[in-house]
Amino acid sequence: MEHTVEHRPSYAQLELELVRGETVRSEAGAMVSHAGGVDVDTKAEGGVLESLSRSLFGGESFFLNTFSATEDTTLRLAPALSGDVQHHELHDETLYVQSTSFLASDTGIEVDTSFGGAKTFFGGEGLVLLELTGTGPAFLSSYGAIDPVTVEPGETAVVDTGHIVAFEETLDFDVQRVGGLKSTLFSGEGLVCEFSGHGTVWTQTRSPDAFLSWLIPKLPTQSGQR
Repeated sequence: MEHTVEHRPSYAQLELELVRGETVRSEAGAMVSHAGGVDVDTKAEGGVLESLSRSLFGGESFFLNTFSATEDTTLRLAPALSGDVQHHELHDETLYVQSTSFLASDTGIEVDTSFGGAKTFFGGEGLVLLELTGTGPAFLSSYGAIDPVTVEPGETAVVDTGHIVAFEETLDFDVQRVGGLKSTLFSGEGLVCEFSGHGTVWTQTRSPDAFLSWLIPKLPTQSGQR
């Protein structure tokens, strides 16, 4: 499938040129528009239990949409947050994706949850990263622009947890706190991931958690209403 990313990096939109018989899976609510010749199937991908796990723990929708081209056609998708879209071609491999950054993929790629235990809990991932496994194109979204950070053997890269989009399975990571224990447990502040090994981690220039921390105190409260 041919693809084009328009309006990047602030308000990226993914345009897919599908030939007859091609299919693509996307996060529910990601469709902007499509031409004729597209069948849309909305279902609990992988079964109810797997989809419930992905929804509750991975931060993704309970349902995924599968678009099937009955003729040559165009499909446009966009993420919920203003930011970029990154294409990643998988070759019989696994990519770990931050829980809100999955936009779409070839239906040959399995989208599952990966339980990382305490590391992902303290890393702000709610015990779960999405695990994309297989061969084919995948498309990731971000809040802000996307930058790749290459980690060479013997080197480390330290990334704030709120700025992680995805990383390759060849990387190992260790979550560390740079503030006090109380701050780490109750506010989610002061957390970084130290990556080692050999591979790439993709980062986003904005953090949804940081934006919410700025926004929520400014929202009117019910007690202040008349």
